[in-house]
Amino acid sequence: MAKQVVVSQEGFNKMQEELEFLKTVKRTEIKLAIKKAREYGDLSENSEYDEAKKEQAEVETRIAQLEENIKHAVILDDKNIKTDAVSIGCKVQVKSNGRECEYTIVGSTEADPLKLKISDESPIGKALIGMRIGESKVVEIPTGNLTVEVVGISK
Repeated sequence: MAKQVVVSQEGFNKMQEELEFLKTVKRTEIKLAIKKAREYGDLSENSEYDEAKKEQAEVETRIAQLEENIKHAVILDDKNIKTDAVSIGCKVQVKSNGRECEYTIVGSTEADPLKLKISDESPIGKALIGMRIGESKVVEIPTGNLTVEVVGISK
């Protein structure tokens, strides 16, 4: 059975937009690039052709991935997000090493650490799921261990 992909409505819309762009615009651009590269002659030493075919394979892989994610998407309903314990969709204020930080817990397809959106599958995200305000836990991260304490949960 395929894994469910938990996303916000915004994340779902972005996946659909990307899929539409890749299927319409990008596929057409690549088809034209391949056609142009073929006009250069011998394909065995044609770097433009090789590059276009490589890009085509990457785009087709991404299209298949997006179609699979959309097919198995579970869209979060903000009304169903509870704030008594950390769950996907929550904003969680965490204290670690004397500093406070607010993360949004998201599904893996929406993770963006630079925007403090962390996946429920990341070491910290996985550890935070189910925690309540005032609870702390030691989390094993790639650089060592980190003690995190939940100081707030909101939508």
